[in-house]
Amino acid sequence: MTSAWASARVLVVGVGGLGCPAAIALARAGVGALGIADDDEVDISNLHRQVLFEDDDVGRSKVRAAATRLRELVPSAELELHETRLLPTNAVELVARYDLVVEGSDNFATKFLAADACAIAKRPIVHAAAIRWHGTALAVGPSGGPCYRCLFEDVPLENVPNCAEAGVVGPMVGLVGAAQADLALSVLAGEDVFGELFTFDGKSLVSRRRRVTRRADCSLCGDAAHIQDIEPRRYVEGVCLSQRST
Repeated sequence: MTSAWASARVLVVGVGGLGCPAAIALARAGVGALGIADDDEVDISNLHRQVLFEDDDVGRSKVRAAATRLRELVPSAELELHETRLLPTNAVELVARYDLVVEGSDNFATKFLAADACAIAKRPIVHAAAIRWHGTALAVGPSGGPCYRCLFEDVPLENVPNCAEAGVVGPMVGLVGAAQADLALSVLAGEDVFGELFTFDGKSLVSRRRRVTRRADCSLCGDAAHIQDIEPRRYVEGVCLSQRST
């Protein structure tokens, strides 16, 4: 454990297939304070991939169930519970309370909201996503360059299937969550990982880490960036439909 980890405050957005293994790794690494944000309840369909939950947790708040298990695994863990989704009305204020955000939601709108809120609050963020056999994790600095919008630009105009609709392989999503936690701990240790993109193909078992570059016309961190506040209409898909965690 490094002293940087011991004094750090980290917010995990989404306690699902990605957030569960990431939270375990961060708690066991000795992160000073771990925030957990989610407004969902444990469903029986979650149990094959959301490794903090057991049969008895079905119907419980994910945040409270996760906290119970984390305290069993790491009794000294300092946990802060946020039984809420990330919303345009609370995103900037919530992420500003932490030194780093670890985001594992399962829809683009929430991912873009987290990206924008962290840029406005000048907080680094590690995104992760997983669907079917494929997963990714991306570390973004407090000023972007590159950021999430450099890769994906904006919320898709058409609905994109999430893992609940398209399916996801449990062990694969656990591996991606572990890689996300590794990037997060590297950020806290002061390592130069901003812009690092981790990808994993569960069928071929091939993983790669590469650097992505800033997009000059990025609306969040580009030369003429114009996103300076949170406008709810930018995130209609995620806010109005769902913010389930992967």
